[in-house]
Amino acid sequence: MENPDYARISRRNALLGVNLLRLITLLTALPVIGVIVYIVVRGAPAISWEFLSAMPRDGMRAGGILPAIIGTFYLTLGTAVFSVPLGVAAGIYIAEYASDNRATRLVRIAIINLAGIPSVVYGLFGLGLFVLFLKLGTSILAASLTLSIMTLPVIISTTEEALRQVPNAFRVVSTSLGATRWQTIKRITLPQAIPGVITGIILGLERAAGETAPIMFTGAAFFLPLLPQSPLDATMALPYHIFVISTSVPGMPVQIQYGTVLVLLVFVLGMNVIATIIRNRARARRQW
Repeated sequence: MENPDYARISRRNALLGVNLLRLITLLTALPVIGVIVYIVVRGAPAISWEFLSAMPRDGMRAGGILPAIIGTFYLTLGTAVFSVPLGVAAGIYIAEYASDNRATRLVRIAIINLAGIPSVVYGLFGLGLFVLFLKLGTSILAASLTLSIMTLPVIISTTEEALRQVPNAFRVVSTSLGATRWQTIKRITLPQAIPGVITGIILGLERAAGETAPIMFTGAAFFLPLLPQSPLDATMALPYHIFVISTSVPGMPVQIQYGTVLVLLVFVLGMNVIATIIRNRARARRQW
């Protein structure tokens, strides 16, 4: 028979632990919420239709930030075009095809190390390889390729982990019914792992959308009051634009600085919301 005093103490300790976790969660979330609220309060007065749709003028002290918004969209889209297929394919190979040997373990370690390299190193690498060696110049293409290399480790690692979380019973049943390994991956394993794969993709693209150093060397322009016409053109981008107007433009109104930051924040959070909706729908259809 259970001791009543022991049960009461256990419940009290469990409640204390839960309350402590709630407090830690609140203390972790408060600074993030505070930063978002501060940016919204300082940047909201600058938001207008002209600010979002007009070209910059008067040395970026007036007008709008349309080229920076469009440029950020192009860079994010270009990064997705190059990094998502390669990252997902590499994750599938490592999780489903590669043997568990020393070479595979070295590849995993290399991927983890690549994810921790500072973004400025990727920028210098992109400058040397894409801009100078391949002669792509300072362009959207060179910047997108550089950002793709930077986001690949995140996409590969999360894809591999999502595939490994799918119960092995799915693979066994599919194989016993006569399906090949690729048919099993295409129709069973990958659809079940989609929520985790989408999470990795969005994490990688969000990082790419907010980076300054890689595009500063490879594709971003200081002041370019027109829209890019091809992938080989340079472009303005929100992260680099924020850096420029905050450090290199004297007399820049503070509202414009925070308004630009708010637009970038909404851009990134919008990607997150869309990905969350897609992920939740895929998770609802998951069979485990």
